[in-house]
Amino acid sequence: MARRYDPDRRQRLIEAAIRVVGEHGIDGLTHRRVAAEADVPLGSTTYHFASRDDLLHAALRQTGKEWLAGAELWERSIDPGVPFVDELVRLLQESLSGDRRRARLEYELYLAALRHHALRPQAAECLDGLATLLRRRTPDDATARALAALLDGLMLQFLLTDREAGSQEIRGMLTGILGAAQVVTPGR
Repeated sequence: MARRYDPDRRQRLIEAAIRVVGEHGIDGLTHRRVAAEADVPLGSTTYHFASRDDLLHAALRQTGKEWLAGAELWERSIDPGVPFVDELVRLLQESLSGDRRRARLEYELYLAALRHHALRPQAAECLDGLATLLRRRTPDDATARALAALLDGLMLQFLLTDREAGSQEIRGMLTGILGAAQVVTPGR
């Protein structure tokens, strides 16, 4: 029997792994579930991903890249006529608006690095990527990293408590970090 040509199978398996984690959590991620979700033979998952950790790693890499691409779009859409703190509030509120399942999934994969050391470089890429984007708009690395940490912490708090992300509360915290810092406008 001839082998079927399927160049996108690996990517479909990664997307299936992300859906499985979204539905069943990290503990529910198995080769069998991913194969069923992707509608491929079980052997396909083990061919492309030798271990469950390999699947987890690929899922985190994919969601991290997608999240950073969204953050990059946000950064490019910043209106120079709007205070930067308001744009940061917009980023957080848009990330938490509507259905929060995607944000929960991203954080579940991100926090998996606490137990899976091999995932830590992927998680660090997300942290560093956000700090790099924020550094384009802040006077120094310390301010950019502090903002990234605050945004990350606020996301977790809002996801854990299901509270609404109130503009005034967020603005107050962000202003505390930004203080009198000179906000940078790229290209100047």
